[in-house]
Amino acid sequence: MNVTTNSLRARGPLRALISAIRPRQWIKNGLIIVAPAAAGEMTHADVIRHTAAAFLAFCCVSSSMYLFNDLRDVEADRQHPTKRFRAIAAGQLSPKVAVVASIALLVAGLAIPLALWHPGGLLLVLGLYVAITFAYIYWLKSVAVIELGVLASGFFLRAYAGAAASHIFVSTWFLVVISFGALFLVVGKRASELHHVGVGETRKVLSEYSAEFLHSALTLSATVVVTGYCLWAFDTTSTGLSFHHDVLAIRLSVVPVVFAVLFILRSADTGKGEAPEELLLHNRTVQILVVLWAAAVAIGVYG
Repeated sequence: MNVTTNSLRARGPLRALISAIRPRQWIKNGLIIVAPAAAGEMTHADVIRHTAAAFLAFCCVSSSMYLFNDLRDVEADRQHPTKRFRAIAAGQLSPKVAVVASIALLVAGLAIPLALWHPGGLLLVLGLYVAITFAYIYWLKSVAVIELGVLASGFFLRAYAGAAASHIFVSTWFLVVISFGALFLVVGKRASELHHVGVGETRKVLSEYSAEFLHSALTLSATVVVTGYCLWAFDTTSTGLSFHHDVLAIRLSVVPVVFAVLFILRSADTGKGEAPEELLLHNRTVQILVVLWAAAVAIGVYG
């Protein structure tokens, strides 16, 4: 802990600002590529440009929301074992600088889609994300169950933004998998927080949940994710893919999906599991399964 504290004391304003916008969280914005990639459209220059623009826009807007959230929760963060090291809570970043940076990032994020042809769909998705996030920051984060859906909507909107940016067809099963996959990630994070942090001033809504409820919610969302993905993989008529794609490879992509879900469920069931995004960043088994899934889908769609 001394090493961490010392490193924070040495952190200057620029490093503090970079830390506060949470570039590590931009990995979530990688969901933007899923829709165009799964539709087999990532070989087109316009789609690549539109997807990149959507990614940059979401990076700016999401970082803006992180700053607003940290400004709102600064006192609670100071009581948290790890969030107290966030730049604003630790006194490393001035609230005034944070406000200016947040507004600038928000404006930049909403301006980026204007460079696209017919940017209305992407702007609508970004606008919904901002509105829902503000509602979460100032009200909904304290409403049990609803706050799970609100957080899950952030993942869903990221995935849908990739399709909206390039006006790509999105299958029904894709929407089902993304929606409940997002819920799966959010519930898994809450289960991890309940175990590692417990109920207290850091996140009061945790007092509304029990370990049994979160485990049931994880099981429910995992079941729908696996079922929906199987239906997407086996019912190729609903995906928009044509007959020349490697259907076998797409169907085999079900295997790493199932094992990844089971691995995360087992991790949560032991009571020692990490949040799903931490498993994705640090656990070698989950990373290998993600690579195998991506390879299978890439071969199936582009092979």
